[in-house]
Amino acid sequence: MSEKGLTASTSKTSTQKTTSMSGKTFSGIGNLIKLLPTGTVFLFQFLIPVVTNSGHCTALNKYLTGALLVVCGFNCVFASFTDSYTGSDGQRHYGVVTAKGLWPSPASESLDLSVYKLRFGDFVHAFVSLVVFAVLGLLDTNTVRCFYPGFESGEKILMQVLPPVIGAVSSAVFVLFPNNRHGIGYPASSDSNDTSQTKSQT
Repeated sequence: MSEKGLTASTSKTSTQKTTSMSGKTFSGIGNLIKLLPTGTVFLFQFLIPVVTNSGHCTALNKYLTGALLVVCGFNCVFASFTDSYTGSDGQRHYGVVTAKGLWPSPASESLDLSVYKLRFGDFVHAFVSLVVFAVLGLLDTNTVRCFYPGFESGEKILMQVLPPVIGAVSSAVFVLFPNNRHGIGYPASSDSNDTSQTKSQT
């Protein structure tokens, strides 16, 4: 084989490996994103290039980026303590879970409040959501270039290793503490406490 052909083959192999590693990275990130509130993830991905000036930060950009990370992190935690139900009016209602049930009080007489009481699993889900967002947010390319540009060379390795590891740990946690809530920012699914259906059947 000629030197030119050998070089082309090596280059092709390297490109395939890079593509494969990138695919695994984005696949791991995609699996982690599923654990977070959709609106919060969208807000972060939309605003992070703006507040960081695409990674070229001034002092003001750093303050704005820090504020965005804090707000989005808080939203991830807060969403873990929310739930929703379909009321007798057929509309979706959201509230904050408490030791007694939902707050504010549900507008449906047939709703079983005990289902929505605060549980230990809610704190576990909140912690896991915060960790997952911290991994995604702090290792985002724009965030790295803004706060620690010298770390960018090691970011690729971390982005390849951390998402699968965090994803595996998070999956194990969610198996031990199943999340049956349909809180703010999460996709609505079938509601076992659909009071509108109960009312229509009576």
